[in-house]
Amino acid sequence: MDYKVESLRCEYRKNPIGLDVKRPRISWKISSNYRGVVQVAYQIQVAVNDRNLSSVFWDSGKVESDQSVHILYKGPDLSSRTRYYYRVRVWCNDSKVSEWSDVNFWEMGFLDKSEWLGSWITGEFFPKSTNIDSCLMLRKTFTFNKKVRKARLYASALGLYEIHLNGQRIGDWLFTPGWTSYNKRLQYQTYDVTELLNNEVNAIGAHIGNGWYKGNLAFQDQRNIYGQELALLCQLHIIFEDGTEDIVVTDEHWKVATGPVLMSEIYHGETYDARLEREGWTQSDYLDTDWAGVKVIDHSKDVLIAQENMPTRVIEELNPASIIRTPSGETVLDIGQNMVGWIHFKVNGVRGKKITLQHAEVLDKEGNFYVGNLRAAKQTINYVLKGGGEEEYEPYFSFYGFRYVKIEGWPGEFDLNDFTAKVIHSDNQITGTFVCSDHMINQLQQNIVWSQKGNFLDVPTDCPQRDERLGWTGDAHVFMRTASFNMNTALFFTKWLRDLKADQLPNGGVPHVIPHVLRDEDHSSSAWGDAAVIGPWTLYVCYGDKRILEEQYESMKDWIEYIRNQGENEYLWNTGFHFGDWLGLDAKEDSYEGATPKDLIATAFYAYSTHLLGEIARLLNYNGDAEKYVLLHHNILDHFRNEFTTSNGSLIANTQTAHVLALMFDLLQIEDRPKVADALANLIIENNIHLTTGFVGTPYICHVLSRFGYSDLAYKLVFQKDYPSWLYSINKGATTIWEHWDGIKEDGSFWSDDMNSFNHYAYGAVGDWLYRSVAGIDTTISQPGYKHINISPSFEKELSWVKASYESMYGTIRSEWKKLSKGMEISLAIPPNTKATVILKGISNREIIERDDSVIIDMEGLLDWNFDEGNITLQLGSGEYNFII
Repeated sequence: MDYKVESLRCEYRKNPIGLDVKRPRISWKISSNYRGVVQVAYQIQVAVNDRNLSSVFWDSGKVESDQSVHILYKGPDLSSRTRYYYRVRVWCNDSKVSEWSDVNFWEMGFLDKSEWLGSWITGEFFPKSTNIDSCLMLRKTFTFNKKVRKARLYASALGLYEIHLNGQRIGDWLFTPGWTSYNKRLQYQTYDVTELLNNEVNAIGAHIGNGWYKGNLAFQDQRNIYGQELALLCQLHIIFEDGTEDIVVTDEHWKVATGPVLMSEIYHGETYDARLEREGWTQSDYLDTDWAGVKVIDHSKDVLIAQENMPTRVIEELNPASIIRTPSGETVLDIGQNMVGWIHFKVNGVRGKKITLQHAEVLDKEGNFYVGNLRAAKQTINYVLKGGGEEEYEPYFSFYGFRYVKIEGWPGEFDLNDFTAKVIHSDNQITGTFVCSDHMINQLQQNIVWSQKGNFLDVPTDCPQRDERLGWTGDAHVFMRTASFNMNTALFFTKWLRDLKADQLPNGGVPHVIPHVLRDEDHSSSAWGDAAVIGPWTLYVCYGDKRILEEQYESMKDWIEYIRNQGENEYLWNTGFHFGDWLGLDAKEDSYEGATPKDLIATAFYAYSTHLLGEIARLLNYNGDAEKYVLLHHNILDHFRNEFTTSNGSLIANTQTAHVLALMFDLLQIEDRPKVADALANLIIENNIHLTTGFVGTPYICHVLSRFGYSDLAYKLVFQKDYPSWLYSINKGATTIWEHWDGIKEDGSFWSDDMNSFNHYAYGAVGDWLYRSVAGIDTTISQPGYKHINISPSFEKELSWVKASYESMYGTIRSEWKKLSKGMEISLAIPPNTKATVILKGISNREIIERDDSVIIDMEGLLDWNFDEGNITLQLGSGEYNFII
């Protein structure tokens, strides 16, 4: 049996630099062409600054274990700014040892805040004529005359920064240092700049904009939420071949000026005057005699943390589809896809000519450019030409949610080749694929992915275009499972959940948005605040990451105790503000809140989160807490049933969402559940097989139907094409998920101007059902992170074939099925070091053979099988399988 160790990762990353995790975790995958491969032992070796591992710093020895994910480093204490090389080998169930893996590394950042030697610096003074909204430019020159062995730059900012060395931009990360709860947690980034230095005069320059730190933020027209001064902190460590070191830091010897970026705001765009460019300002020979001195400011360095999530980057580029002349005479660029990022353009014109680009998502029913749903956000670029030849431009510190761009003042004829749309988002690895025989379902999946791209920009936002773009907790946790199929979101959500913990209120309440910027809203809502518990649990289920449970445990407890202390009855949540079933279609006229009683929703989520907390306490061996929260959960269930069900076990609230939550969260007596599931089905049928659910009920409705034997009804809901349905928006030309089922009405008019995003992922949570029910890919709670895989596809008449895959921490899981003229073909892939339970419904064991005509019960890799009531259950080891039925 041959196998190989590959895809080594440290804290989910390949060869990371700048870690501040004192005990990093190592993961790997095993590749093999054989079936039934299971690891039985591993060995890890680590060396310090030694790629050849000729001198081992830590050797785990042979550890008997089948674990290949999140293996804790248990060697000597690690040192700051030091690189550690590591390799892995494994023994599998044939008792043979693999070859050593390729050597990977991780490199530490600062492990002690006292290692920060630089100062926070900002502009000291400017002439009165200077635009106060201008971005800052800071620079410094330095020299040395030794050969460099390695150099690392550590940088952060109060605001957003780009940094340059000797005329070259360092790295390709965007919107650094990212958005966190800045006054409690501020990220710094680490860059390898060894190749950018020379042994003569060097220059370092940084550009700083307002960003989330002090710019206009949230729909309450707030500014300066975190501070009133932009500032830079950086520290360049240069290690020479002779072992000596120079350190260049931000201090009072830097210089500052303003330049062509006269205004840059997240919501409003940029004003750029190319006539004010300071050519070569990051080069060492630039004359900065007219630049001002800087001011050192007092700001804490204790809040600094190493970069935690994957950076934001330009991920792809799109060529515009066409140039449109609207009925009102506007010139509009159509990208062909609702996206997030910006336009890079090339232009040639006279000096002083102004070009304006305004961004929007849709055209109105007459075909004219529409910005009503942007509210106060301007999403506008104003560019003033310097003249004298071709110029190129793209924004620095602003991004735009758009498909259409209205262009005014363009000199000469339009050429599509002068425009490129650059798509930006957090650089999370794409891990999931889903395609099927229905082109509209494929478009739905693509719309879900595009909404995830557009709203996963350092934090999970609710929309990328209007004056909001906030990390709404309810939206995030209902979409998290879908998101974690499409992309590896482990680091993305870990960072965000740490901010949730940091911003949690003293009484345990959870703000509506994380980071918390809605300052006058310190109340907490059910289903939204429950992200404190559901979020970490979802990451544990998807990635087997126990550390996130340990980190967030006190936050989870605080949330449950916050609920428990509300009102007079500790087992019901019937007090305070709640969003309810937000945007439910059974809402009263002129209301956003669905008809399901808010106290029912609140108590349902209270029960669910308490149940999860009891499970988490048990997993973490907090036995006292486990008993406490299991008992609390039982008491909540009793009170829920007394309060919200009738004597015969029916629900008092005759809404789809009430039935969905009661069934999804197992709130009813077991004997009452089939009757309530039947009542839910009837509610849907009575509504002409349409849903009435909002943000709370929609993510779960198809799961509940499939679970209780109504898979055919779930399919019919998803395949509906008229309003309200997932496919209605596609018939209206949507390329992303809408905030409202009828964001654009049948007659082409809009639902509203005030809250009508056309890029909003919440209803995209149905993607989880496509992966888990239609394709059938799931994990188990007992062996999470797809260590044990469940595959149980559903074969309804609406589809003739499905192909889905998921790149787990162990490798690729694949589930494909295709209906044949006289039967069906099923193809599966189970990664090495995992096992799978495969349930094929409505299949007789006498009808299944492998593609090579072998009888299934005799095949290699089969661990066990069972036939019961027309369903066959197979226990499979790793490998690729192809069945003909």
